[in-house]
Amino acid sequence: MLAPITDPAILEGYLRDASNLAGNAEMLFRPRAAEEVAEVMSWCQSRAVPVTVTAKRTSTTGASVPMGGALLSTELLATVHGLDDVDGGVILADYQGEVERHGLFFPPDPTSRHDCSVGGAVACNASGARTFKYGPTRPWIEAAEVVFPSSELRWVDRATPSPWPVPRWTEPRVKTAAGLYPAGNLLDLVIGSEGLLGVVTRVRTRLLPLPRHVLTFLAFFPTRSSMLSFLGEARGAGPRCIEYFDRGSLALIRGRVPEVPAADSALMLEVEHEGEAPLEEWYERLVRHDAIADDTIVVEDEGGRAKLHAVRHALPAAVNEIIVRNGVQKVGTDFAVPHERLAEMLELYDRVRLPTACFGHIGDSHLHLNILPANTEELAQGRATYLELARAAVAMGGTVSGEHGIGRLKKAHLALMAPPELFEAWRALKRAADPAWICGRGVMFDPA
Repeated sequence: MLAPITDPAILEGYLRDASNLAGNAEMLFRPRAAEEVAEVMSWCQSRAVPVTVTAKRTSTTGASVPMGGALLSTELLATVHGLDDVDGGVILADYQGEVERHGLFFPPDPTSRHDCSVGGAVACNASGARTFKYGPTRPWIEAAEVVFPSSELRWVDRATPSPWPVPRWTEPRVKTAAGLYPAGNLLDLVIGSEGLLGVVTRVRTRLLPLPRHVLTFLAFFPTRSSMLSFLGEARGAGPRCIEYFDRGSLALIRGRVPEVPAADSALMLEVEHEGEAPLEEWYERLVRHDAIADDTIVVEDEGGRAKLHAVRHALPAAVNEIIVRNGVQKVGTDFAVPHERLAEMLELYDRVRLPTACFGHIGDSHLHLNILPANTEELAQGRATYLELARAAVAMGGTVSGEHGIGRLKKAHLALMAPPELFEAWRALKRAADPAWICGRGVMFDPA
């Protein structure tokens, strides 16, 4: 069997993820083939050793942080076998670049796509800006090679029935990544299960023709009402993404990109088209809804789009600088609500009495409010505020996690959405799939 790595200096590099939660582990396995993953799972199952699956550690919820036992990294499962056939350890953006060189398109685009693995995206059903048009990762996966807790290695698809009891529950009718998906087939059950039901070692994907042209623009608005008015029309006009930046976010971006004008808010949109760019019709929409139309930044080429994306990505970097300077963790929401409750949720965000920056996937009414405490007292206040906002989002028919999943850090928040009897049904499923509860112990929900 593959020998475990026990060198503390090597293990140290695997004990945190993007959440900054710290863990511990006795050993690390880095298999190079699915068969080696199966051997590791068999060894751990026979000894009841907990296994935490990790890859690139981009999770913001602590899902890939071990709390004892063994770490199993898929980072060396890194082969693109064909345009629609890829190992779980391949970097998502690298895979997308490969298929795009052949004129094809794999739509999922989490912000971490240049750092996260394909298997990680499947494990948490990752989404992103383009989810507004294309949905999350789930519909773009046709089949998966999975090593189950029993060490069974098999391919599953939507014709593969679940051998375990799957509880029925109604997910909120919003973009959501909270809880086990209520599917009778094994593929959809594994997607988004955050490593609880097995290790995704390889997937077959569904691809589209690469869009020929993409118009991208960043539009600025003098008031909240003008932004929401434009948003209502824009949603029906077919963009593939609509991203939001509030006043606080724009101030942070302006510190790095001075040409960004002062405004109440901004929206970044991407519009796919075949012929001439539809500039005039979008400009007319902006004027009709009182945008600061003359300040709109428009790009039509890949290089320009990359620069606008760099503006978008400057925002998390600026947030992280504040966190490092303050020496206190940020408190970041991942709530999504029905469209008709978005304005109400934004008003609740306005009432937070701590420094904030709000941005995200407003096309799906899914925003990230970043609360930026300056000290431990404000951190406690921020966490209390987070809980109040989570309750409000759920009461509106929303979710506590639009895309990041539950992991180790949001289990209490999942309980706001799911009644105790549903947790018991999930535990029954987990016990049937993994009697020793070795996979992802402490992720999403606890054994009892």
